[in-house]
Amino acid sequence: MGGGTAGWMTATYLRAAFGDRISVTLVESPDVPTIGVGEATFSTIRHFFDYLGLAEPEWMPECGATYKLAIRFENWREPGHYFYHPFERLRVQGGFTLADWWLKLGKRPFDRECFLLPLLCEQKRAPKRMDGQLFEESLDDGGEQPRRTTMSEQDTQFPYAYQFDATLLARFLADYGTRRGVRRVLDKVVDVGRRENGWISHLVTREHGELHGDLFVDCTGFRGMLINKTLGEPFQSYQDYLPNDRAVALRVPADGERDGIRPYTTATAMDAGWIWTIPLVHRNGTGYVYAEEFCSPEEAERTLRRFVGPAAEDAEANHIRMRVGRTRDAWAGNCVAVGLSGGFVEPLESTGIFFIQQAIEQLVKHFPDERWDPALRTGFNRSMARCLDGVRDFLVLHYRCAARADTPYWKATKERAVPPELAERLELWSARLPDESNVNPYYHGFEPYSYNVMLLGLGGHLPSRHRPALDLLGDDEPALKEFDLVGRQARELAAQLPGQYEYLAAMR
Repeated sequence: MGGGTAGWMTATYLRAAFGDRISVTLVESPDVPTIGVGEATFSTIRHFFDYLGLAEPEWMPECGATYKLAIRFENWREPGHYFYHPFERLRVQGGFTLADWWLKLGKRPFDRECFLLPLLCEQKRAPKRMDGQLFEESLDDGGEQPRRTTMSEQDTQFPYAYQFDATLLARFLADYGTRRGVRRVLDKVVDVGRRENGWISHLVTREHGELHGDLFVDCTGFRGMLINKTLGEPFQSYQDYLPNDRAVALRVPADGERDGIRPYTTATAMDAGWIWTIPLVHRNGTGYVYAEEFCSPEEAERTLRRFVGPAAEDAEANHIRMRVGRTRDAWAGNCVAVGLSGGFVEPLESTGIFFIQQAIEQLVKHFPDERWDPALRTGFNRSMARCLDGVRDFLVLHYRCAARADTPYWKATKERAVPPELAERLELWSARLPDESNVNPYYHGFEPYSYNVMLLGLGGHLPSRHRPALDLLGDDEPALKEFDLVGRQARELAAQLPGQYEYLAAMR
């Protein structure tokens, strides 16, 4: 029940996974618009398109899609300061990451010294060569035998994700899915039938009558029509930890041919929240996420329009009240919540579509048969709860550890409650940077390097000094050479790779 990105990603994935061994029906109201703010993604999203057998030239031009190499955080430490959170793991030298070495030896901003991707972001490069191959680099290790490798083969994350128009993606997947056997019903659901045990038996639609099924997937967004309103599964708010509960969004025209296309999402800190900027091919998606306690909707819209400038004059504002938290059990009875009905945190780290993908993949892994083994439902719920709670903690870190404290909003972020496990970790990270032994151990999309990036970039919770072990190793030269190597490789790649607009124009 429900279309949009969540509904059509679920329907097409289930069809790809199980073929005609199950039947998939999607019912969506022609009158309910999608929110359309989840336009930026994780690098794991490529697995979704690969699973469906969709190559980039098939879907990207249809969805206004661009490449995303990083998130750029502006003004979180102080006005004018910025840093990148890239899709790139930290290199290791002498058993310690370059972030550890940077605390001892670094001279320039840490992200530019430790990573390749920030320079490619600044020069608006695509992550691929014009022949479609993921970019390669020559790794010169200081006179020894050079070796060639791709970024995906290095000890790195996959180096890019996507930014796209979520409404266009849903439309594309609707066409793709119906051509492959998904039944689409455009109708309004007016009632929900129940079995004797309380489970859902069917949906009652205005024009198509009863739609019966075995398993029901709730993709009705913040309304949670099946999981919350019909089955009564409670919603657990994150509001004690995360302050923002509202957003206002604009669709702003852009000229990629004239200005180029930035291969990154921007999160700009403001007086009562932050503004996202997501560059697509023909427009920018932008919005102000804020706490109504500190800013009215009218003031937020004025702030956003001033931030965008003249291009915002004719743009229609979409005001959104966000439900931040998660449904206690995203799978209750024979109903699974996917997307906003299952849980949501503000889009500070582009996690909205990541949560959809995670729920779909976990549903396939835990898919039931006629026995309805409760262990499958328990495993799904445990996985999703840990994922959402882990992301919650990671976002709390952003506010707690940002050095900025110049407005009532930013002062309050330092006084707000912190989840107990995160509080313990923050105390530990006062002495040394995070590593695999002391970050959240459950899958939530973020690795130790991401915690390093945020602590070093935000600047409000830095370790008191570098690790003493680095002084006892006796030789800093290998680490210094690795910093030089990162810089040289970044400059070479920036000179070799096409601009993002150039690459996407050729794809179209």
